[in-house]
Amino acid sequence: MRIPFLICSLTVALLFSCEPVIKRSTTFNVSFSKDASSKTLDGRLLLMLATNDEKEPRFQINSGLTTQLIFGMDVEAMKPGDEMVFDDTVFGFPYSSLADVPPGDYYVQALLHTYETFDLATGHTVKLPMDNGEGQQWNRSPGNLYSEPFKITINENGANDIAVSMDTMIPPIEEPEDTQWIKHIKIKSEKLSEFWGRDMYLGAHVLLPKGFEDHPEAKYPLMIFHGHFPDDFGGFRTTPPDPGTKPEYSARFDVEGYNIIQQQEAHDFYKRWNDPDFPRFLIVQIQHPTPYYDDSYAVNSASQGPYGDAITYELIPHIEKQFRGMGEGWSRFLYGGSTGGWEALAVQVKYPEEYNGCFAACPDPIDFRAYCLTNIYEDKNAYYYDSGHKQLEVPAHRDYLGDITATIKDENHLELVLGTKSRSGQQWDIWEATYSPQNSEGYPERIWDKSTGDINAEVANYWKENFDLRHILERDWDKLGANLKGKIHIYCGDMDNYYLNNAVYLMEDFLESTTNPYYDGEVLYGDRAEHCWNGDPDQPNHISRLRYNSMYVPKIMKRIAESAPIEADVTSWRYR
Repeated sequence: MRIPFLICSLTVALLFSCEPVIKRSTTFNVSFSKDASSKTLDGRLLLMLATNDEKEPRFQINSGLTTQLIFGMDVEAMKPGDEMVFDDTVFGFPYSSLADVPPGDYYVQALLHTYETFDLATGHTVKLPMDNGEGQQWNRSPGNLYSEPFKITINENGANDIAVSMDTMIPPIEEPEDTQWIKHIKIKSEKLSEFWGRDMYLGAHVLLPKGFEDHPEAKYPLMIFHGHFPDDFGGFRTTPPDPGTKPEYSARFDVEGYNIIQQQEAHDFYKRWNDPDFPRFLIVQIQHPTPYYDDSYAVNSASQGPYGDAITYELIPHIEKQFRGMGEGWSRFLYGGSTGGWEALAVQVKYPEEYNGCFAACPDPIDFRAYCLTNIYEDKNAYYYDSGHKQLEVPAHRDYLGDITATIKDENHLELVLGTKSRSGQQWDIWEATYSPQNSEGYPERIWDKSTGDINAEVANYWKENFDLRHILERDWDKLGANLKGKIHIYCGDMDNYYLNNAVYLMEDFLESTTNPYYDGEVLYGDRAEHCWNGDPDQPNHISRLRYNSMYVPKIMKRIAESAPIEADVTSWRYR
């Protein structure tokens, strides 16, 4: 239909005669009191807004559909009473600016994630958040300052000069106490202390076998359960579930009373651990948080230092000496899921003679041609699919039916709010802190521009040669193959929430093509299984993920029978 020229002309005239739109302004003045801290502090200052008071805003920040609002800025030498102004120029998530926040009622909270200064052995001086016993959780870290939430209204014209005072410091965390079964180890690492320019420690929770005190003649094989920071040894409980426990619903697994199921599984493991026919092992869960994450990824890296060597050559021998471990490569085994899955495989590859088998479940990307849904060697941008005329964001998280809740851009922009220079303490930043070379400031080089997603090909090549596990295996199989034969086992759901199965497919293609020697392990997939599927075809994911500590034991026993040296002790630890 043709619009009459006169009407069109009047419309244009009216448009150009309109008064300019006045952009509403919202500002917050954030400070901390002497009651919270009398010190001058560096760190990342965070301002959060929530539309509900179900939890404090600091506990409602995520990259998914339920997230609340957060904005962040770096601060240096902030003193009590100093006011830091959050205005429309401060970057945020999911709204990039306070100017975009819709009118309405909000609960406001501020938090200062404090940094310490490190003089690295590389000659760089960096400012980073030290772990304080919580496993690098910015919203729970002892020493961080925060304000109590209060309610405000943002109207159509914004809300100006809202004062937010951080009056509370998060208190220290009590360390767990030893029990009959579980012992706690903490040692100073000379290797890490030299790198970081200050005392650095490694910790571990050690589960002792039945009869440990009654059999002083026995020496034990060692199982290392890699994964995120454990505050204590998890999944082991000497008593049945508490009768008065209120059932809690797990939205992730759509299961009622999942907390009670977890207690029951932990108690069932205790009973299996004491079964007369269960082999006697030491199981270790390691604490190795870094200033970048709750976990070091258990390898040596440019920005985090020699964690691989420190764990393998300092911590593990210390544990074996104290608790009568065999102390030999044939008697050590690695397992874990997600981060722990990558670590189990990476440590086996990096230290092929020091360990006798890895069981890697749902591992983080083990082939960077499938760095989740990005090929860092061929793609130009990580946030958008390549297209001449359409902009479509690359997904980062799905459920088992493929429904998407977050994109790679979402997750990276949230990290950029939580911390610049790879300091967010979140997933994409720790991959950079582990895999990247150092930049001129001493922080990790970006694999891509955090704002735009444009990939740095030079950094990608560094990742390939140093941490792309499939590439390393293919490149060095003539040297590694003999020491890895029979040691590699990988498990992944084919609907992994983070698309990690794609890299497993590529790794499997290589492993199954090996001939000299054949890798002689296994790669298995769970049908429609999500993240944390670990190789059990009979149990649902929410159950199998609670059975890591016992499910690989039959495979480990088979491996010991096939590979232990002739003179090895395979009997002293098999008492009933």
